[in-house]
Amino acid sequence: MQVSVESTSALERRMTIGVPAERVENEVTKRLQQTARRAKVAGFRPGKVPMSVIRQRFEDSARQEVLGDLIQSSFYEAVVEQKLNPAGAPSVEPKVFEKGKDLEYIATFEVFPEFKVAGFEEIAIERLQAEVGDADVDNMLDILRKQNTRFEAVERAAENGDQLNIDFVGKVDGEAFAGGSAKGTLLVLGSGRMIPGFEEALVGVKAGEERVINPTFPADYQNLDLAGKAAEFTVTVNGVSAPQLPELNDEFFSLFGIKEGGLEGFRAEVRKNMERELRQATKSKVKNQVMDGLLAANPVEVPKALIGNEVNRLRVQAVQQFGGNINPEQLPAELFEEQAKRRVVLGLIVAEVVKQFELKPDEARVRELIEEMASAYQEPEQVVAWYYKNDQQLNEVRSVVLEEQVVDTVLQKAKVTDTSVSYEEAVKPAEAPKAD
Repeated sequence: MQVSVESTSALERRMTIGVPAERVENEVTKRLQQTARRAKVAGFRPGKVPMSVIRQRFEDSARQEVLGDLIQSSFYEAVVEQKLNPAGAPSVEPKVFEKGKDLEYIATFEVFPEFKVAGFEEIAIERLQAEVGDADVDNMLDILRKQNTRFEAVERAAENGDQLNIDFVGKVDGEAFAGGSAKGTLLVLGSGRMIPGFEEALVGVKAGEERVINPTFPADYQNLDLAGKAAEFTVTVNGVSAPQLPELNDEFFSLFGIKEGGLEGFRAEVRKNMERELRQATKSKVKNQVMDGLLAANPVEVPKALIGNEVNRLRVQAVQQFGGNINPEQLPAELFEEQAKRRVVLGLIVAEVVKQFELKPDEARVRELIEEMASAYQEPEQVVAWYYKNDQQLNEVRSVVLEEQVVDTVLQKAKVTDTSVSYEEAVKPAEAPKAD
């Protein structure tokens, strides 16, 4: 087999492959012999059909099958021989596909970039340090109570924080507009759910009252036909309900699966969950900074094939997340290209760090991570056992741990500054990293 390789760009290779005619014909003959054993031809018993008849009837199709198989196998042999690492399927251009002649074709493809990850010492990391204090637990208890607020009907005028049951009809320039009317809508005053001026104008209403209000749609309102226009809403108040926070008692604790220990037991469980959230948040922020630093320090040219594959994955994820009967390929590729490129580059860099430092998943850390995830469930032992019985899920955890080990490797060389902050500051979501 003859192979020649031409570099047409930093990552693209144009490989010309020639397969000897003798190999082609031998493979065709083998395929026809296999066909002869099972072919059914009128006038002949199975397995007794003369080879001349087999060739006459089946040689063309057998040759096409052989050519396809030989292109696939010879391409693989050639990239191994040339020590190339294709980043996607090749584009095949036939040169000679004639009977009795060497099979020749050109395969054009991209290869994975070859590089060494560097610049660890220039990466600056701010590592947040925080603790869960009693005041933080108190604040979380208040949040949990508010999330489980019940509303009870009252006879008084409505105040901010009250829930109204309303019917309303909206008009602009004296004409009703689409989406401007509803019945039985539940609205908490002060929630900011409606356009500015709507909720404020309903403070002080009572059950059974009808009130005409005149808010104005914001200039940047999503419906351009309504943006900046004054509206008139006729609102009928069906009921006014005041918020009632639940008591910190056994009934409330049971909503969260806590059946023993009373208030102290509940506080202990809340604190444990907050500490878990704190660890995850600070770890995530450090990881994001490390990845941003690796990207900045290691510009890598990326194979278009890998970006295309990642774009397709993101398209599918988008359809799954938002639903709808839509073909993922209908979504414009431009929506996902920057995110896809970031993912691909980071994947290549992380893989290279693993290779350079010969990292392998620390099985003790794998076990520790699984146990931490399992601790959020009622039967943690069963969750741990489930992970160790499912190879796919276990390998996903190993990948997470390996990525953590990459972060640790970078932190050993990076410029790390520890900063003490409050619990709220530590768990506050970080800004999304900018795609490069």
